[in-house]
Amino acid sequence: MTIDYDVVIIGGSLAGRYAALVATQLHATVALVESQVNHVFIHRQAINEIGQLAHNLNNAIDFGINATCPNTSDKCQISVTWQEAMLYTRSVVSNIQQQSSPATLAALGVDVIFGSGQFQSSPHLAFTVNDRLLKARTYLLASGSRPAIPDIAGLSTTGYLTLSNIWQSLKEPTLPKNWVIIGGVPQTIEIAQILARLDCKVTLVVESSHILPYADPEIALLLQAQLEVDGVRVLTQTVVTQVMRIEHKKWIQAGDKAIEADEILVATGQQPNVEFLNLAAVGVKWRRHRLVVNEKLQTTNRRIYACGDVIGGYDFANVANYEARIALKNALFFPRFRVNYRCIPWAIFPHPTLAEVGLTEAQAKHQFGRNKVLILRQHYKSVAAAQLRDETTGICKLIVLKNGEILGASILGAEAGELINLIAFAMSQKIPVKHLANLASVYPSFSEILEQAAREWSNYKLNSNIPLQDFLESFFHFRRNWNL
Repeated sequence: MTIDYDVVIIGGSLAGRYAALVATQLHATVALVESQVNHVFIHRQAINEIGQLAHNLNNAIDFGINATCPNTSDKCQISVTWQEAMLYTRSVVSNIQQQSSPATLAALGVDVIFGSGQFQSSPHLAFTVNDRLLKARTYLLASGSRPAIPDIAGLSTTGYLTLSNIWQSLKEPTLPKNWVIIGGVPQTIEIAQILARLDCKVTLVVESSHILPYADPEIALLLQAQLEVDGVRVLTQTVVTQVMRIEHKKWIQAGDKAIEADEILVATGQQPNVEFLNLAAVGVKWRRHRLVVNEKLQTTNRRIYACGDVIGGYDFANVANYEARIALKNALFFPRFRVNYRCIPWAIFPHPTLAEVGLTEAQAKHQFGRNKVLILRQHYKSVAAAQLRDETTGICKLIVLKNGEILGASILGAEAGELINLIAFAMSQKIPVKHLANLASVYPSFSEILEQAAREWSNYKLNSNIPLQDFLESFFHFRRNWNL
């Protein structure tokens, strides 16, 4: 059989385009097949910045800043029109999209093919699209996922939005004012706060005991409190049983509460975009919400790999790109690389930002035992940069073994997305926590909180080593007397 490509990437996600770009850097012959790419992540981040800017401007009076308001003696309120916000968002999406646009990829040698296709097994493994047969040594599934819609009475007839279409569907000059968000995936936390800061009334309904059940519970509760301060009504341990339309309003039955809404956002989970790929014919197995892959990201067909949210889990761009790099190296060369998520950070971007890497406090104590794990905790209010920017809400937790090995970190606060990268790097290079205490960061900066937390380990070691402590006290006592 004649091979046309080293790898054919079945895309439809940003991870697919990223994989095509990486494959060209590895000097592979590549075809990228995609129908369309959803840029909802970039939309959300851009609108998040607008919401934060509006929030900061409206709170500027707290810093002694007064705006001049023509024709009124009242205190000014800064407002953002939805049309202006969407115009800015589309501009940002367009600029970022150019970095991996089909034209850019084609210029690098990628054969970009638009359309939907499917695998065939006879006479040889291949992928057909637009009556064209694509034959390759290996294939990479990066087709992304779509919302999994729960079975709630009346939901389909009443109408709803999802994470994949929320921003594109809001075409009116103004936002709907009353929102109910069903589901506690990380993205809903961001959206709930965005809407609240754009002067909407928001109710967030989750089935778990607190938001973000897989995050550190202490951090999740602090973030939940911040959402409530911003005006988001959070209903935990609550199940939505019915949705209906009465006159021009939507009504949601959530537990024992009936909630009126102008719009409903459903975000309870995702399912992979694989139904029309004819995977069964080529021996690729999948369960309801994920493809079956091994640690090398091979599917049950060894020539077909997968990456991104098509294999399940939360939709984090950096995780999907990490998987794409592992999958491509295995697909193009000898398959010896294995995924290891231990040092891969993740973050969501409400205000303040939440970021984590490695084990949480509960996971570490369960795995290593409570007596072997130390929790080094520091609050943002102790950091000069936080005081200067009035960003004192937050906490940094480093999870370490008593020998100084860093097991993980959970950070809630300003610049947490940047700080967690330093911890992830330290973990990947096996740098012990004591070296973080010697960073000598630029002052003032938020990285000071890492130094302060790391010094807690030094204090523990000093206090737990009584003979050493006695020696140091005797030494300094001798020095003082000698100087006299």
